[in-house]
Amino acid sequence: MVRSSERTEVVCGIDIGSTNLKVVALDRSGLVVARAKQTTPRNRSDLSIDAQGILDAVEDMIIKVCGPDYIVAAVASAGVGEDGVLVDSNRKPLGRALAWFDPRRTRLFEALEPRLPTSEGIGVTTNPSHTIIGWLWSSQQDQNGNASAWAAITDFASCCWSRKSFICDTLAARTAAWDVKTRTWLTDRVEMTLGSSDLLPEVFRTGEPVGLLHSPRLSKAGVLATTAIVVAGGHDHPIGGWGVDQLHPGAILDSMGTAEVVVAQSPIANVLRSSGCDVAPGILSQGSTLLTVTEFARNVQWISQDPAVAAAFGAIVTGSQKPDDYLYSDTFIPGGQGGVRPRYAANAPAAALSRASAAAGALARTGGAAIQAVASRMPTGAPVYVAGGWARSKGWIDIKMAVIGTDVQVIPEPEVTAVGAALLAARAVNWGTPARTALSFGSTTSDLAPLPFSGRR
Repeated sequence: MVRSSERTEVVCGIDIGSTNLKVVALDRSGLVVARAKQTTPRNRSDLSIDAQGILDAVEDMIIKVCGPDYIVAAVASAGVGEDGVLVDSNRKPLGRALAWFDPRRTRLFEALEPRLPTSEGIGVTTNPSHTIIGWLWSSQQDQNGNASAWAAITDFASCCWSRKSFICDTLAARTAAWDVKTRTWLTDRVEMTLGSSDLLPEVFRTGEPVGLLHSPRLSKAGVLATTAIVVAGGHDHPIGGWGVDQLHPGAILDSMGTAEVVVAQSPIANVLRSSGCDVAPGILSQGSTLLTVTEFARNVQWISQDPAVAAAFGAIVTGSQKPDDYLYSDTFIPGGQGGVRPRYAANAPAAALSRASAAAGALARTGGAAIQAVASRMPTGAPVYVAGGWARSKGWIDIKMAVIGTDVQVIPEPEVTAVGAALLAARAVNWGTPARTALSFGSTTSDLAPLPFSGRR
C-alpha cells in the first residue's frame, strides 16, 4: 500500500441522488482526477432507502476514487432534500427512508394538511414531498420509542463520520418546519409530525466545517488524511447552483435529473417565498437560495410504459425525430410532487409521435415556468445554464429553447452537484480551487462558453 505521505491530497464531493450515487475527487488545481458512480440502493418493493447501505456504498466509492494515488483532505455531501430516517443513540437507522416521490406521502399529507398551523417564515409551499411527511411516517414506525435523532439521508454519512447529529441549513429549509429568516424550528409543526423537538439535530450552515472525519474503513484503506474534515453539504441542486454561481455570479441553473430543479443564488437576504419559488439560505453568503422543484423523470417513465411512445420520445429528445404540432398542446398533464400521477387529457391523440410530442412540450413548459419564477426575482439578464443527463440531448435542448424562448448554456461537467460539493470542501480547507476548471470536464477553460443550439422563438 502506498504510504499516506506519498499520496496527493484531494477533496471529495458526494452526490446522494434519487437514482444514482456519485463521488468525485478534486485536486487543488480544480481538476476532477477521479470519479465513481453507482445506482442508489433501494428496496425493490417500495423504493425506500437503507441509510446504512448508502454509507457503505459511499465509503466503497471513496476508496475507489482515491485508489493508490490520492488521500482525502475534506468531504462534503449533497443530495436529496427531503428523505431521512430516525436513528438511535449509536446512529443506527431505525427504519428505511421514505422517498420524496413515494405515493404514500400523499395519503399522509391529505390527512395532516387540515391540521397544520401556517407560518409565513417557511421557505417552501408545504406539500407531500417535504420532510415533515417523512417525520410523520418514521414516527409511526418507531413503535418502541428508540429514536435519538433525525438524520437526513444526505447528511447521514457525514453525521457518522463527524460523530455529530446535524442537518445542513439548506436541508432544514426543505422540512416545511423551519423558519428561513429566523433560523428557528417551528415546534408546533415538529411535534405534530416528528413527535418531539428533542429529536431535531443541530443546524449547520452549508459550507461550514463540522469536525474531523472518523472512518475505520477509510483509515484502514490508507485514503484518509489525519487532518481530514467533514464539511456541511446539503440540498443537492442549490449546491450545484452555487458551483455555477462561482463560475458566473448571478447565473440560473436548470438541473434535469429525477426532478427538474431551477436554482439561483440571490444576493438579497431574507427573500420571502412566493408562489412557485421556494427560498433557502444563501450558501456562504448573506443572500438567499431561490429554487423551484418539478417532477421530470417520473413523467418520462410513465409515458414510456407504452413502447411506441417511448421510442418516439427518445427519438425526439435526441434530435433524430422532429416533434409534431402536439408539442404546443395541453393534452399531456404532468404528474406532481408527492406521487400525483401523470395523465393524458380525454382528447389526447392516439398516435405515438403525437403523444410523445405532447409530453415533451408539457415538460418543457413546466421547466420554462420554473425558470421564469426564479428569473423574475434575479437581476435582469441572468444567464441560464443547464446540467444533468438531459442537457446532453440536443433535441431536448432545442425543444426547451423553442418552447420557453430562452437561450441556454450547457455545463460540460456531468456531475455538477458532486463537483459543487467538492468545491465547498475545497473552500473549507482554503484551497482557492477555481470553479471554471472544475466544471469544464476535462476541457480547456475556454471551452466552457455557451454552446449554440438554435430553437424556434
